[in-house]
Amino acid sequence: MGRPRWAVPGNWSVARQLLVLQTAIVGLLVAAGAVLAYLDAGRAADDGATQTVSALAVSIADGRNVRDALASREPSRQLQPYAERVRRDTGVDFITIMSPDGIRYTHPNPSRIGGHFVGNTAPAVAGRPFTETYTGTLGPSVRTVAPVFDDRRRVVALVAVGITVQVITGRLRQRLLALGVVAGVVLAAGMAGSYLVSARLRRQTRGVAPGELREMFEYYEAILHAVREGLLILDRAGRVVLCNDAALELLGLREHPRGRPAAALGLPDELVTTLVSRVPRSDEIHVGDTRVLVVNTSPVRSRDRAMGNVVTFRDHTELQSLTGELDTVRGFAESLRSQAHEAANRLHTVVSLVELGRPDQAVAFATADLAAAQRLTDRVVGSVTEPVLAALLLGKSAEAAERGVELVITEDTAIEGAVEARDLVTILGNLIDNAVEAAIGNASVRPPRVVVTAREDAGTLLLEVSDSGRGVDPSDLPDMFRRGWTTKTSGGWPVGHGLGLALVGQTVRRHGGDVRVGHDAGAVFTVRLPLDRR
Repeated sequence: MGRPRWAVPGNWSVARQLLVLQTAIVGLLVAAGAVLAYLDAGRAADDGATQTVSALAVSIADGRNVRDALASREPSRQLQPYAERVRRDTGVDFITIMSPDGIRYTHPNPSRIGGHFVGNTAPAVAGRPFTETYTGTLGPSVRTVAPVFDDRRRVVALVAVGITVQVITGRLRQRLLALGVVAGVVLAAGMAGSYLVSARLRRQTRGVAPGELREMFEYYEAILHAVREGLLILDRAGRVVLCNDAALELLGLREHPRGRPAAALGLPDELVTTLVSRVPRSDEIHVGDTRVLVVNTSPVRSRDRAMGNVVTFRDHTELQSLTGELDTVRGFAESLRSQAHEAANRLHTVVSLVELGRPDQAVAFATADLAAAQRLTDRVVGSVTEPVLAALLLGKSAEAAERGVELVITEDTAIEGAVEARDLVTILGNLIDNAVEAAIGNASVRPPRVVVTAREDAGTLLLEVSDSGRGVDPSDLPDMFRRGWTTKTSGGWPVGHGLGLALVGQTVRRHGGDVRVGHDAGAVFTVRLPLDRR
């Protein structure tokens, strides 16, 4: 069997590794602090003992009663009780008063009075006090030996005061007990804090090991750069957190926008509003300068707290163009259906005239209608070399006729395919559709009529569509080529997507052209596209 997962540090979660690391660091810091505190306490104990014995020895040596006792015939009789009383009061281990030759006058053990002092006395005999650590009759001790001077500043006795090392060590142990308690409390507090931090990190990383986090990050990075959909992540303040390569291309951004507000990316206002919206958006179409985007947004929340938005983009440009072509073909098929229906009606009329014995009227009726249709077809096919565009114009003409609108294609119309047919279908198809609707809407004022012109003019392709409608309100001009603008209503409410003119504006901008809106009997839309003759 392999080693259990928890026993392999390489597979530990980030939280567990952090807990072990923090615990080790806290333990080392507490241990180092304890050692330093121990050394400091030992030094403080030695310094305190040294100061105590030095001050006490000098104080006793300067005492007048000591000098008076030394002048008596039996110094020990007076000095022994005095030395013992001072020793008990001060807590030192011994006070020995002796002659300059080292003969003891006092000692904690009276039986040692009269014996020779064990230790160095030469510096004190020379007239200066000194301190040393020496092993005497009571064991190792820190002692100070101070000289006793008479009135003539002659050394007449010596005073030795000492504290045994055992006592100093005992005092240090008492300090170490308190130090150990403090160290233990600090270590426990540090470990508790480390555990809380580790638990929080475990919740945030979901217990994933560093290697797994690295692999997940690499996979996510690869996925973000591989998908064709654009992905944009915004924080709660509307700043860009993440933007993949597809989003950079679809939005037309030249540099990574990380950290920049969405409003500062140079995007249309409608798109910016969608990006930062707290309301989810689904399959919302936005028309830019060169692309048609399908946008979806999803707000991100954590514990009922808004964190930002996740936005995805899909390029709808090609699909929109194909949809326009499909609509053109569908309209052409519908016009063929209506023409077939009309042809059937006319055929019944011709048959009825023949049955009534009026063949001349039947021939005249049939040839007149056929000639008019053939003239339109010949003019369109002769002036428009692109089959798709010719089909568009024929289909729109038949559809307009069926709806009671006269669609006129001017005699000077001529298109030789200098501009891509798909773009011409988008421009003319949407302009003609809008013109037909406007003419029908104003049919009560004047007969519905639409005039279409397409020709070359001064190095540009001129496309002009005019109608007999009410015209365009000047206040609508700034917004009419933006997504969502429409004049179609039902029950007082706008209907439709408002994409037609937006797609026209986008296609014109992509070709570097311009579109103008004028007013004659109705609205006049004039588009100029530069011709590339290379």
